[in-house]
Amino acid sequence: MLIAVNTRFLIHDKLEGMGRFTYEILSRITKSHPEHQFLFFFDRKHHSEFVFGSNVIPVELFPPARHPFLFYIYFEFSVARALKKYKPDVFLSTDGYSCLNTNVPTVLVFHDLAFRHYPEGINYLERKYYNYFFPKFAQKATRIAAVSAYTKHDLINQFNIPENKIDIVYNAAAKGFVPLDEVSKNNVRQQYSRSCDYFLYVGALHPRKNVETLLKAFEAFKQNSSTDIKLVIVGRKAWQTKEIEEVYQRSKFKNEILFTGRVPDEELYKITASALSLVYIPYFEGFGLPIVEAMNCDVPVITSNCTSMPEVAGDAAILVDPHSVEQTQQAMTDIANDISLRNKLIEAARLRKNKFNWDESAENLWNCMMKALKKQT
Repeated sequence: MLIAVNTRFLIHDKLEGMGRFTYEILSRITKSHPEHQFLFFFDRKHHSEFVFGSNVIPVELFPPARHPFLFYIYFEFSVARALKKYKPDVFLSTDGYSCLNTNVPTVLVFHDLAFRHYPEGINYLERKYYNYFFPKFAQKATRIAAVSAYTKHDLINQFNIPENKIDIVYNAAAKGFVPLDEVSKNNVRQQYSRSCDYFLYVGALHPRKNVETLLKAFEAFKQNSSTDIKLVIVGRKAWQTKEIEEVYQRSKFKNEILFTGRVPDEELYKITASALSLVYIPYFEGFGLPIVEAMNCDVPVITSNCTSMPEVAGDAAILVDPHSVEQTQQAMTDIANDISLRNKLIEAARLRKNKFNWDESAENLWNCMMKALKKQT
């Protein structure tokens, strides 16, 4: 069998959400099924680390799909031409983008529909592209994989997709997210938080991620405590960060707020495992991967009580209203002051984290692809 895959988010040293999903899933599927060949469609020069075996053939297509006009050219012409040329049995796209100009059975992975709920968070042209094409992609797809039950129901409600067309394929943590011993934690704190305990945020600095409420909650926490606990923020600046910058500049405790920018995976593993707690309170998430990553590191979690986050966190986190500075501040205070609460959350997470593992997710996506093929026969 020949399987074509959209792998444009496999970018060396820049694996974020969809890229990480693609990497973890495909590295397993290609090794588990050496009898099948895989065509990986890249929109730029590929890196050898993504050729997982002799059954993987990289195909570089043009142009780089990084703009709505280029999305259209890339998928409707370049990908369509490649599918016609190679005649694969199935086309898998792990980022929700697809090609309308093909009859090849197609499986799409949807991570979220944030553009429907927070349209102001993306620019005008991208918003127009998503609203026009994504419903068509979803309706044309042979099958769909959603990364959470929340996203599955969002697809049903937003795009009128039949429930039995969608499978759930969860995200999971990379193998590097493991607990650290105290000596290692102290070394990390010395490097990143001036040898102090710290609350941690991981993710892009973007309005939907609600970093401004986190900063306000940390301000309130510091005003009502005498601890030297810091706030470490790991992630790249995305767009529309003016409000975040304004809240930060007004803070009386901005010297206690430490921005690392984007860090390599090896550093992220250590920074996560050394945190006092993850505080991750977006307004909207299709899954919320940092929650599972913290769980795997024995780090307590504070997260939002909306969208997919309660589904992922279960009883292994403190859930707060992401609009409430007071609730977030109180949760931070409780974590800082109550070691028994921290231990209770860690114990719950040791059970909860088993629900999310890449081997099972890879098998579930493979089964989704096989259903797509079966439907065509």
